[in-house]
Amino acid sequence: MPSGDYDPDAVEPKWQQRWVDDETYSYPDAEADPDTAFAIDTPPPTVSGSLHWGHVYGSILQDVVARFHRMRGRDVFFPFGYDDNGIASERLTERELDIRHQDFDRREFQQKCREVCREYEAEFTEKMQSMGISIDWNNTYRTISPQVQRVSQLSFIDLYEHGREYREEAPAIWCPECETAISQVETEDDERDSHFHDIAFEIVEAAESVDLPDTFTISTTRPELLPACVAVFVHPDDEENANLVGNTARIPIFGQEVPILEDDRVDMETGSGIVMCCTFGDQTDIEWYRAHDLPLRIAIDESGHLTDVADGYAGLYATDAREEIVEDLEEVGALLDRWEITHTVNVHERCGTGVEFLVTEQWYVEVLDRTDEYLEAGREMEWFPEKMFTRYEHWVEGLQWDWCISRQRSSGIPFPVWYCDSCGTEILAEKDDLPVDPLSDDPPVEACPDCGDGSFEPEEDVFDTWATSSLTPLINAGWDWDPETESFTMDRPEIYPMDVRPQGHDIISFWLFHTVIKCYEHTGEVPFDSTMINGMVLDENREKMSKSKGNIVAPDEVLEKYPVDAARFWAAGSAVGDDLPYQEKGLRAGEKLLRKLWNASKLVDSLTPDEPVDRPAELRALDRWLLARLDDEIETLTEQFEHREFSKARDRLRSFFWGTFCDDYLEIAKQRIREEQDEASAQYALEVAHRRFLKLFAPLLAHATEEIWQEMYDASATAESIHLEAWPEPLGIEADREAGGAAMAVVGALRKYKSEHQLPLNATLDRVEVYADVADFEADVTGVMHVEELAVLPETEPPVETVVTGIDLDYSLVGPEFGGGVPEIEAAIESGNYEIEDDRLHAAGETLEPEMFEIETERQYTGDGTYLDADGVVVIVSVDD
Repeated sequence: MPSGDYDPDAVEPKWQQRWVDDETYSYPDAEADPDTAFAIDTPPPTVSGSLHWGHVYGSILQDVVARFHRMRGRDVFFPFGYDDNGIASERLTERELDIRHQDFDRREFQQKCREVCREYEAEFTEKMQSMGISIDWNNTYRTISPQVQRVSQLSFIDLYEHGREYREEAPAIWCPECETAISQVETEDDERDSHFHDIAFEIVEAAESVDLPDTFTISTTRPELLPACVAVFVHPDDEENANLVGNTARIPIFGQEVPILEDDRVDMETGSGIVMCCTFGDQTDIEWYRAHDLPLRIAIDESGHLTDVADGYAGLYATDAREEIVEDLEEVGALLDRWEITHTVNVHERCGTGVEFLVTEQWYVEVLDRTDEYLEAGREMEWFPEKMFTRYEHWVEGLQWDWCISRQRSSGIPFPVWYCDSCGTEILAEKDDLPVDPLSDDPPVEACPDCGDGSFEPEEDVFDTWATSSLTPLINAGWDWDPETESFTMDRPEIYPMDVRPQGHDIISFWLFHTVIKCYEHTGEVPFDSTMINGMVLDENREKMSKSKGNIVAPDEVLEKYPVDAARFWAAGSAVGDDLPYQEKGLRAGEKLLRKLWNASKLVDSLTPDEPVDRPAELRALDRWLLARLDDEIETLTEQFEHREFSKARDRLRSFFWGTFCDDYLEIAKQRIREEQDEASAQYALEVAHRRFLKLFAPLLAHATEEIWQEMYDASATAESIHLEAWPEPLGIEADREAGGAAMAVVGALRKYKSEHQLPLNATLDRVEVYADVADFEADVTGVMHVEELAVLPETEPPVETVVTGIDLDYSLVGPEFGGGVPEIEAAIESGNYEIEDDRLHAAGETLEPEMFEIETERQYTGDGTYLDADGVVVIVSVDD
């Protein structure tokens, strides 16, 4: 190995380029074996800007899975995608070019989107490669590519033919900023400042009514919806307002008269308990509209401005109209009160704009009738961590809408649909012709099959981006229609269902749920065997990173200061599913480990011959112990990697390598080899252990392990890369694990003793007594710690006694039980006037149960010399004056 320090600036780019050039991680399509294939359903990042640290974090965890399973003998299918169709890419293009999509025809604007996205996709690729992610770059896809468009349109046609899709003019969730319908999954709750308004509604008294007040009060946060009011509701159990039901109310300022009805969906605890129904303010308004056959009054248009229904306020943006309406209500005496509140608003997650509910014609996938099946599909998957299934479950159980998949945008995959001008019959493209764009392509028929008319109207809407990205398992499997067999086929059937879906917990309801729907409907199978849900990257104050807060960490900034492998070490530092704060101390810890691994490797290289070391006829006890203990660690680490317990595996491996191997064993082996004491045994154990450590570290420290492996073991390697070597299996070497562990603990305790007494490590210790059976390791202890006389006394009672130093009372139990007697109990304990029998404490005439107190003890030694506790082993150090 080179004699200098580890240089990640030279090492990491070298191997990143080599892995790409050599196609080290390519999937063997031609030789694919269903028994060895392991497929990762990689999340295609949305092309909406530059990669952020959250992308890096999730990608590293995926890569750890890929590298581990590759070394376990699996043919890993690890693709990469770019989600470059839909609102996110459209908004990016508008922002980058300072244009509006409405000012261009669809084909022209889509071309602009492609050009902008290509620049960002090139950056994505460069960043992923610079992180050492072991992606197979031969298997990349773009969600706007013709091939993916074909898959997406095939999906639409298949669902349509099976009666799982429908087009309907109905209330839909609408974003006024993006001017498109959105699905329930694209909304989120946001706490915002607002005002509550008490408004007086006039009663139009019916002939038979008696003793009715002139007005009643409605409390609302949205006065701008008054022109859309079509009814007023009272709860059937509301005795105070029951006499209003059956009468008519007149809306202030706007003057329309509406019925006063009853319905048990009224929230009696909010405001006055009397609620206006506007078409539409929320989901309940929609339910009332349908249940009571109410008229339709649309007061807010697609761009968020008031319509002609609002009379003199028409054309005003909704929030501006609100203020003018409030002023006018106050002027006519209808505004009774107004006060500030903070309340939850439903917003579009893309832009943060409050959503509206408009009656529009949209395409839907029917999902509400099969939520039980989708829940069961979720249960069939193995969840890492298991707790994340609850999020999936709650989302499915809380669904109120079918999935709206149409968008009124310019960038996206077109619906392969035309409509007959005369009768409205829906004409779908032929599967063989896909992909198509109805705006530029002709329908597959010359005349309507229902009425014979030859004029057709193309569908102008495009698919929701999730309608396409939900197909990634099928896209990767090469799902397509075979016209000869008239059935769907797969180019890579061995990877479906995929083995693992890795993703963030924030898109369980977006990507995971929609993927289950699509793939389950098309194949009847759950699309992946397991999920791996990672958390979010937080800033150092544990707050979510956001551009608006200015706390975003750019990958470039981090990698200018720290090696990639340090970042990989940091990323593996949290339990899967938990959010991970970005902390530089984690990166510094990774950097220190890299130096330790490099320096330890140089030492091993200097202590072992160039050629592989043959196993000697007899291994020394300590060497057997090290390899046996490493067997134990390999079994545990393998299980932890299998169960995605990366943080446990990382910390366990680091601790055993740094503490047991480097600090203890390596120092002993170094001395033995240099003094030519059983050097063949030590060299064999060193080389075998070191090789195995490199393989265990390889999924985490991808670059450093490759560099060291190639420098030290390339000539004897079975593969061209450490990442294609076999994962280590236990050797089955027998050893006295307990005795060896005790000996290592003694060495550690003596090293600490010398450090605390400011003695050099080669200082001689006159006599050391060890009260454990470490006889087989006596030479190792005496040699490395320079002990003149070592007394091994396994059968002798240690000259140390355990004494009680205090008793802590649990006052949450003692107080209620003994009340005023507690001070007497405390005094008895303080004076030592107590007894402990059968685990019970007897003091001041009272008996305390074991759970009421805790005994504090310490081990004390009163003889000559210094007492050391070596992980439970008693060690006495004597130094002659």
